[in-house]
Amino acid sequence: MRATTIHAPFDMRVEDVPDAAVRDATDVVVRVLRACICGSDLWAYRGEAARTKGQRIGHEFLGIVEEAGADVRGFRQGDLVVAPFVWSDGTCDYCAEGLQTSCPDGGFWGSVGSDGGQGEAVRVPFADGTLVKLPADAASDDHLLTALLALSDVMGTGHHAALGAGVRKGSTVAVVGDGAVGLCGVLAARRLGAERIIALGRHTARTDIARAFGATDVVAERGEAAEAAVRELTGGHGAHAVIEAVGTEQSMRTAVAITRDGGSIGYVGVPHGSGTGLDLSAMFDRNIALRGGVAPVRAYIPELLPDILDGSIDPSPVFDLTVGLEGVPGGYRAMDERTALKVLVTP
Repeated sequence: MRATTIHAPFDMRVEDVPDAAVRDATDVVVRVLRACICGSDLWAYRGEAARTKGQRIGHEFLGIVEEAGADVRGFRQGDLVVAPFVWSDGTCDYCAEGLQTSCPDGGFWGSVGSDGGQGEAVRVPFADGTLVKLPADAASDDHLLTALLALSDVMGTGHHAALGAGVRKGSTVAVVGDGAVGLCGVLAARRLGAERIIALGRHTARTDIARAFGATDVVAERGEAAEAAVRELTGGHGAHAVIEAVGTEQSMRTAVAITRDGGSIGYVGVPHGSGTGLDLSAMFDRNIALRGGVAPVRAYIPELLPDILDGSIDPSPVFDLTVGLEGVPGGYRAMDERTALKVLVTP
């Protein structure tokens, strides 16, 4: 089969690799209908996250079950399914607590020895604990399929950030980051009843999506100027809830500075850079809470799925460029050069 591999910084290839196959009785093989490129994939692309030569890549996909192992109970050939960005056994204490990302038997797609989502098919370990079944008729609805793909990562991650930030009905929310996760954070905040949502971002095409998703205000400044702008919009107090969706030292400093005393920050930006940006003394003095991390999206899919199916939320606009599988290397270039927000892959 064909799949995307990474060989060195900026060297992405689509190559012939061994076919995905059932190895264990709890596996299924999923033929990929939709996949995408994540902003976090760019750290490997740029050489800022280590990868072995020829390693697979991609952790967001949905598709059709082609083959199921003998012990798989919840799925059969022909089922349409979405995969969260990690697999998990569904039986450990962490899975029972809704923290599937800490499952001792879990793992990330594209890790050494596993299939990546940016390919024609994927072997899925622990299928019963990992996959979520989708309505069969969604397979013939291109728009709906694209919206459902967001459940594999960005929509659930935005929701995780909103929960960590303590978004509630009537609250004022600020979102640091205008990438796909930040935009889904706007959508999640609106879904949870935020009254005011301030989106921080400099790219008009992205902030236009933020407004469509429910942002009431946009701040295009950065650093201290952005902090002052948010303070001005909030009567000098800051936001009750702040979503941090970038992961740099500067973005975290901004998040702390624009949080209202007694407020919370939900952080989901993958940390990268020289420091954390956290001033614990300031957070202590101002009673600012910090909660977040890698999102257990498997726990959130059952909650978010009905809202996508009935149209209450539609994250599909975050996908602004579509490529076939052979076009994936160009998709990485487009995202790296910021000419694309998030690239949809249709194998």
